[in-house]
Formats: sequence, C-alpha cells, structure tokens
Amino acid sequence: MAEGGEVVVVGGGLAGSEAAWQAARRGCRVTLFEMRPEVMTPAHRTGLLAELVCSNSLRSDAPDNAVGLLKEEMRRLGSLIMDAADATRVPAGKALAVDRERFAARVTERLAACPLVRIARREVTAIPASRPVVIATGPLTSQALSGAIQGLVGEDYLHFYDAIAPIVVAASIDRGRVFLASRYGHRASSPEAPGTPRTEGDYLNCPLDRDEYLRFWTALSGAKTHPRREFEAGTPFFEGCLPVEELARRGPDTLRFGPMKPVGLVDPSSGRRPYAVVQLRPENRDATLYNLVGFQTSLTWPEQQRVFRLIPGLERAEFVRLGAMHRNTFINSPRLLAPTLQLRADPRLLFAGQMTGVEGYVESAAMGLVAGINAARLVHGRDPLAFPRETACGALGHYIVDADPAHFQPMNVNFGILPPPEREVRGRAERARDLAERARAALSRVLPACADGLTGGGDGPRLE
Repeated sequence: MAEGGEVVVVGGGLAGSEAAWQAARRGCRVTLFEMRPEVMTPAHRTGLLAELVCSNSLRSDAPDNAVGLLKEEMRRLGSLIMDAADATRVPAGKALAVDRERFAARVTERLAACPLVRIARREVTAIPASRPVVIATGPLTSQALSGAIQGLVGEDYLHFYDAIAPIVVAASIDRGRVFLASRYGHRASSPEAPGTPRTEGDYLNCPLDRDEYLRFWTALSGAKTHPRREFEAGTPFFEGCLPVEELARRGPDTLRFGPMKPVGLVDPSSGRRPYAVVQLRPENRDATLYNLVGFQTSLTWPEQQRVFRLIPGLERAEFVRLGAMHRNTFINSPRLLAPTLQLRADPRLLFAGQMTGVEGYVESAAMGLVAGINAARLVHGRDPLAFPRETACGALGHYIVDADPAHFQPMNVNFGILPPPEREVRGRAERARDLAERARAALSRVLPACADGLTGGGDGPRLE
C-alpha cells in the first residue's frame, strides 16, 4: 500500500499513544480514538493521553535489570513514552519516576502536533471495520467494547484488581519523624543535570519500631475494604500488585519482607536499621506531593485515613488522593495472539498494552510500540516483525503467546522470561550482564527492519 495508508488505534493510554506514534513515524495516517473526557473511567481524572493512574514510577532505570533493559530498547526504537518520561522525570533514586501531569501533557501535545495523527474524542463501542486496527484500551475497557471484543475472540475475559496508592501533601508530613534517604545509600542523578550526585537521597522514609509496626499491622489487617461488585466477585488479584491490606492478612511479617522492608536503610536518629519502614516517593518535580510506595489499597476511604495516619510522620497527613480499586481486563493471548501481536483469526487486527496480558506501564507501552510498528508494516505491505526472544521486547511478546492458556496470568518483564545465557555464568550480576549484552546485540540486528518505512512523520529520533 502506498505511503499515507491509515491505521486506527483504539485507546489513548500509554500503549495506544505509543502505537499511534510509531505508525505515524512510518508515514501512516493515524486515527487515535480516546473516549475521555467525553466518557470518564473510575480511575482517570483528566482527558490527557497516557494519564498515569496507579503510580508515577516507571521502575528501575538501571541497564542491568530487565525493566531497565526494556526501557533502553524502547529508547533505541524512538519511543514517545520514553521521550516524555525522560523530559519530565523527578528524583526517585535509581528509578525513573515522572511528574504525572507534565508527562501526560507532553505525550498529548506531541501527538496533537503530529500532522499524520487525528485524535478522535469519542467512545468506540464496536471493533472498527477498517484495518489495520490496534486495540489498546487497557484495564478499563468500556463495557460495550468489552462485549464486542469478547464476541469477536470467543473467549471469556479474566479480571483481577489493581489498586491505586494514596498521595499526601508534602507540607503535612512531620519531618521530625522521617528521614531522607535512598535504599543502600545509592546516589541519584538530578533530572536537570544527569550524572550530578544527590547525596541526600530521594525518598522520605517513615521508620517504625516493633510496637509501632504491630499496632499498624493489626489495624491494617482488620480494616474495612470496599465490597466487590457482583460481576467482579471471585476474580483473582495479580500477585505483582496486591493491595497492601491483602499482604498484611497473609501474616505479621509479610509487609516487613515486602513494601515495608527496612533493608538498606539506616535511621540517622538512632544509627540503626528500623524494624520496618514506609517509603514516600515524590509525586511531582517540585516534591509537593508524595506517594506511599507499595501502598496500593482497596480500603474504604475513612479507613485509609484512620490506618495510614498510624504511620510515624503521617499522623496529620493531608491526603489529596486516596487509594481506589480499578479493574484490569486482558485476553487469553496464548490462545489468540501471534508474537507479532496480531489476532490469529484476523491478522490485520492487533492488540497492545495490558489488554495482551503484560503488566506495568513500561511493558504496556512496549507492546504498543511493537503493535504500532507492525500495523505500519501491514499498511506498507511488509510482513510484521516478531522481535527476537533474546530482547526484552521479544521476551514479553513470546511469553504472552507461549504461556499455558489454562493458567495464563499477567507478567512483568524479568530476566526469567528471556532464554538462558549460552555460557555458564557465576552469580546474578554476571547473568544479568550477559543477558543484557545479548539483548543489545539481538536488537541491533533487527533495527534495520524496524526502520523500514521510517519517514520521521512523527518528528521523532532516528533508531539507534
């Protein structure tokens, strides 16, 4: 097909935004459908594209772990999401955290300014008849479109709960009871001047002694939660994003080995490691708001304020957002999709993002990137790409189609889903280095194919 063929993308989250960008960069006209703000969801608050609702953290940016490697691959592939994240990052130790509002605004502005992208603000209730189409509607797919997809694929949906963590006003935190530090004393890099050490650390840490911890654990374990709606009853939680109260109910020490682990931290007031700790991460560049790290929750709002104010330093905390549950919806990809993210029954229909069964912002955007490239290749009459399994992008794509369909659960990127190293290695660090080096080489081999049709229509960087 000649340059200028159309791609339809349904869903303006991270995956849909990335897919639209990648297709436009390859000379395709793109119609991007997003129902917000005409139709809102329980979790979103704005009409901006790529709005982050669960956390402002895109997790580790270190190249020696799997999510850091995935971000490196996306940058090399000219990712819009990585461009926006790098431009709006806030201090967060070794993690890549962003100013939420600026991040979404940058994605929205760049897509709106692209002459090949048309943003249509309305709800899509049926699968568009034109092809190729990328479905990237994410965990909060509308009821009408969910029914249309279910009718198309002939599979029952699986549901689990994600939970949103509370945010507090920085000025309401008792600074006399908390300390500023990154775990293990890591020095962070200033977003304004990468490489400049920040010796004071990036997280506020609320230390608890044993009595304080047990008092908090008892209150949390017995706190009231929002009742599940009838159609959601009996659906499982995703283990990687459990509500904090669900963890607490598994035993008195579960939190101390999870989100409240004190390892790598020393309380300067005592010179010792706390019994447990709650970490607070800056929510925006100006650090006027802080997110309770790992405290996604389904507690009722009155219970959240009562229980979380038992945390030292948060006794008078002002909550600007309380935790809330939101649904996630994903298809049974091992039965339905090819590694190219094409629907086997209709290869000109692609799925992307959390809908495919990947978990996490970065993973969702990465699948949007792959879907956008492949939608453009279909427009131009080229065979879609299945990324090498040795790459982080390819490992995710292969996982979601190779998993056991009878027990398919969402997956974050991790080195365990990559093929093992070809040589015997000693220790975790050496294994990570080997896998990362092999992934970089594998991606380099596929970059020329990824560049097919690349015109700069999305005004993005060349592939590296």
